[in-house]
Amino acid sequence: MLYDVAVVGSGFSAIAVTINLLRLLPAPTSIAIVGDDPGFGRGTAYRTEFYVHRLNVPAGRMSVFPERPDDFVEWLQEHMRQVSADGFASRGDYGLYLRDRLASLLRDHERRAKVDFVKAKATDCIHCSEAGLVFHLDNGAELSARNVVLCLGIGNADLPLASGKVDAAAESRIVRNPWRLSWLSRVGPSDTICILGSGLTMVDQVLALRVHGHRGRIRVLSRRGLLPQAHPPADRRAAAVEPELGRSREISVLLARFRKQVRDGADWRGLMDGLRPVTQKLWQELTKEQRARFLRHGLAWWNVHRHRIAPEISSRFEPLKRDGIVTVHAGFLEAIEEGPRGALVSYLERQSHRPRSFNADWIVNCTGMERAGVAHSPLLRKMQRQGLISPDELGLGLSVDQGSRVLDQQKEPQPGLYAVGALTAGQFWEITAVPDIRVQAQRAASAIAATLRG
Repeated sequence: MLYDVAVVGSGFSAIAVTINLLRLLPAPTSIAIVGDDPGFGRGTAYRTEFYVHRLNVPAGRMSVFPERPDDFVEWLQEHMRQVSADGFASRGDYGLYLRDRLASLLRDHERRAKVDFVKAKATDCIHCSEAGLVFHLDNGAELSARNVVLCLGIGNADLPLASGKVDAAAESRIVRNPWRLSWLSRVGPSDTICILGSGLTMVDQVLALRVHGHRGRIRVLSRRGLLPQAHPPADRRAAAVEPELGRSREISVLLARFRKQVRDGADWRGLMDGLRPVTQKLWQELTKEQRARFLRHGLAWWNVHRHRIAPEISSRFEPLKRDGIVTVHAGFLEAIEEGPRGALVSYLERQSHRPRSFNADWIVNCTGMERAGVAHSPLLRKMQRQGLISPDELGLGLSVDQGSRVLDQQKEPQPGLYAVGALTAGQFWEITAVPDIRVQAQRAASAIAATLRG
């Protein structure tokens, strides 16, 4: 069967594109959703059932529909959730909201496009032309579509260690993907935990451990030892502050201007919020060298100030740090070896470069998500070898144009081939959060609908 559209992926980007396609495409058209994740649309982030796992964006900005900003807040009210537009809902509830909105569209059988959910992975693109694309699936089938939207997202980053630096005897103590939450049931109440990485995933796992009854020591090791900043309570939240950008796009000059605004009285959180509407435009005005400099020197600080945690999560985490239950170490991981008292974690201290070590019963990889490059996906690697796609120049994802159309090796847009979400960070940078992806998904779906109507 030749589908009008195939959506390749199973996470938020895929469900946002699908929801928009269902709203735009008439009954005669057909959509294939290709992915092997049973929790379609929720992915890792919104499948969790822990109430302590909260969104880090207020509910009033989390509607899947850009033109209906209150939709998620209304869903929360309908389901008796005591969360206001300024509050931070649970991520599990957001997953249920996405499921409900998709289900309501699917129920309108007579007026909507035909949808097939294909439980498989696309492993190769064997044909690409103006007539459409043909994919091999890992179940042995082939799938053809006039238009394809790649929503492959990103995977969990690997341990920041060379292969020979992990003792085979210590492997059983390493949790490489903490979102497979079954590992929590094996942790003893007084076990010592080492968490690699100090970002949002670390905070989530610390709170999940506490819910599971863990009361032992937790050591956090990351290169800089930076922790996510917190949103203030709603009644102390500052209004967005317009950033003073000036003409220069040198990273040091921009940073100096922002620091001056804060010294002159601007709330830094308000300034970060004021940057949001112009971040994509600002990124696109930077040269390759300026972007690379930002990634080398500014990314870690951007992440902890831009991706903040909910105030109620901060109020749970801060006492653990204050009481010494959670200790943060800044340094470079050197080796993990099995010893007489569990795993021995060796690292170089950041400031002194002195060798340090400590023992742990468990090592949990919370180094975050890998960059959305080509290497993590067998499908993308094969498409690159065929010249159908090209990585962006900094390895952040795929080369796409302003309309999210994928560019081939000659930097020409491929007919009918789009990418949405983290894969497009090279073009848009700020494209991992719901408020940004929902707009991109709507635009891509609108472009496809216009093509099919034409």
